[in-house]
Amino acid sequence: MGVSTTAPEEGIAVVTVDYPPVNALPVQGWFDLAAALRAAGADPKVRCVVLTAVGRGFNAGADIKEMQRTDGHAALVGANRGCFEAFVAVYECEVPVVAAVQGFCVGGGIGLVGNADAIVASDDATFGLPELDRGALGAATHLARLVPQHLMRPMYYTSRTVTAAELHQHGSVWQIVPREELQNAALGLAREIAAKDGSLIRLAKAAINGIDPVDVRRSYRFEQGFTFEANLSGIGDRHRDAFVSATSSQEEAR
Repeated sequence: MGVSTTAPEEGIAVVTVDYPPVNALPVQGWFDLAAALRAAGADPKVRCVVLTAVGRGFNAGADIKEMQRTDGHAALVGANRGCFEAFVAVYECEVPVVAAVQGFCVGGGIGLVGNADAIVASDDATFGLPELDRGALGAATHLARLVPQHLMRPMYYTSRTVTAAELHQHGSVWQIVPREELQNAALGLAREIAAKDGSLIRLAKAAINGIDPVDVRRSYRFEQGFTFEANLSGIGDRHRDAFVSATSSQEEAR
């Protein structure tokens, strides 16, 4: 359990997230993921990184239960800082990052894939931001990198999800495959990228980031300020408590 890095082929590093049951990452998990991505990108032998996850879904965001069982604001602040570091680590990874997404990709998952260089998804993948239902705000910065403004806004306001097929229509998902073919498909794209000259790939990543019209660091930090405002007003805790209560009841019913 946790974050691990493997090197299945020359020039490719695979960073895998495994936090059962749903890959809702604790505070330390976000920082560990950021460190793994930065280390992989800094390795001169690596020319492409595949970001993947084990289990039913790619990522369920931050561990809200950890926030609610921790006294004070330490877990909330930690989760916000950790998410910021992980999202930026994807974006600033020195080589291209291919996200391999299965099942649900929500909350913090959108922050990860929205900053990735390419997304390969299984045909059962869904994407969305349930932030308003969880008493938070954030990652509209990254959702806006996946869909047009007038789709991003109603998705954000309603907490609805969209399918990989819908994102493919907008050009933000590179390829859709059956779940059992996901890893091979992601490695196939990574292999094609890793076949290029390593120095040129790193220059290309820096150049493309340099012409990006949105400063993802500043934009996301701006959003996070409103999460803290919601928390200080008591709105955040109210919605997080309701979420924890509802999920606990569902677990007991099973």
